[in-house]
Amino acid sequence: MNDATDTASRSPREASDARGKALANGLFNAALAALFSALFVQAGELPSSMWEPLGAGSFPRLVLGALVLFNVALLLQSVNAWRRSDAACRTGTLAWFIHRRLAFATLATFALYAALMPWVGFTVASFLFLLGVQWILGARRGQRLLTALIVSVLFSVGLHALFSQVFLISLPPGRLF
Repeated sequence: MNDATDTASRSPREASDARGKALANGLFNAALAALFSALFVQAGELPSSMWEPLGAGSFPRLVLGALVLFNVALLLQSVNAWRRSDAACRTGTLAWFIHRRLAFATLATFALYAALMPWVGFTVASFLFLLGVQWILGARRGQRLLTALIVSVLFSVGLHALFSQVFLISLPPGRLF
């Protein structure tokens, strides 16, 4: 079956969803590519250690560069899908965003994490990020909230100790704390 036959055999609701999904995917991947590009630039400013020839920002820049390339490829794929979809169908984008609200809330929390890191430091920002994401995903009271608090403390303090004591890599201390 080719694209023309596939598009013609779809119901109006499916065609509408396809256009909305393509637009929403394109916007989402464009936002991620912009975020990862900004983080790529910031990773170049990480302090280097005298035992580390490539610098502390090398691995994050490698990962972020790959993520930017993947998001640009997905953006181009979404643009092609949007062009192929029926232009008369304009609904579906809002439903796509609502259906993925947890992913967008997590992304917003990550952006806040990146913005807070220079001010409050790695440990506090990581604790807040981990606790915030777990709260978004449903750990709001009782045993789940207690587990989320324990996990957040262990991972934020544990990662800081691992990097500073074992790998001898200093993580951002923060301006306020």
